[in-house]
Amino acid sequence: MKYEELYRYGVRCLEGAGIGEASLDARLLLEYVCHTDRNQLLAHGEEAVDPEPEAVYRSLLEKRAAHMPLQYMTGIQEFMGLAFIVNENVLIPRQDTEILVEEAMRELHDGMSILDLCTGSGCILLSLLRYSNDCKGVGVDCSRKALEVARRNAGQLSLDADFRESDLCAGLDAGIKFDMLVSNPPYIPSSVIPSLAAEVRVHEPREALDAGEDGLYFYRRISREAKPFLYRGAPVFLEIGYDQGADVMGIFRDAGYGDVELIKDYAGNDRVVKCIFVS
Repeated sequence: MKYEELYRYGVRCLEGAGIGEASLDARLLLEYVCHTDRNQLLAHGEEAVDPEPEAVYRSLLEKRAAHMPLQYMTGIQEFMGLAFIVNENVLIPRQDTEILVEEAMRELHDGMSILDLCTGSGCILLSLLRYSNDCKGVGVDCSRKALEVARRNAGQLSLDADFRESDLCAGLDAGIKFDMLVSNPPYIPSSVIPSLAAEVRVHEPREALDAGEDGLYFYRRISREAKPFLYRGAPVFLEIGYDQGADVMGIFRDAGYGDVELIKDYAGNDRVVKCIFVS
């Protein structure tokens, strides 16, 4: 089949399955399989595709039609201008989380130490290390398989980060302290999980999503358990759900943190709570 014909077939397949960005996903999957770029469709759409890549493409279309995220098939997601390895053991890095990184970078100075709780793929910590000088970082996650992905990302980016399997701060060395805390913890209430899009509900790791009855479980724990590991004056950055700003701000104010503020994303939704460890 010709390249453009195969692409049109892919679009029809994904549209029929109710995939929202059918045209984009069909093109990206075809480029992934054929090792091409967008110019191939525009300038060389009449060229034939060999049977083997065509068969692979059809197989991937079936998976995408079943709502498997495209990133889990290609194995890559771009974040902060960097390519991160992803698979079913980690959340797919999202553009919204770049807000957290951008805000943290405003406070990040050369030589600082960073603690990243619920690190997942490592995209937050590794981005901060990549765009700073002589900083050090520890990324913590309870998932061994997620940490394997984070270590692979550190390797491909040639960055030195310490990734540890731990239930939040439980596995950190006594006496160690950090200049900054960042975290994108699970924050979706358990009752909301069944209503999520199939790409998220079925394919992304539930332990990285589910935050208990009200979605605030991990914020309460972080507000208490991180204290012994932070220098006085350390900035704290937490990604939150779109409607959790007031609640998370209240949790950290009640726990004694200062300068608590809410940062919205580009769509105007609550996205990051920033505060300072003062006691």
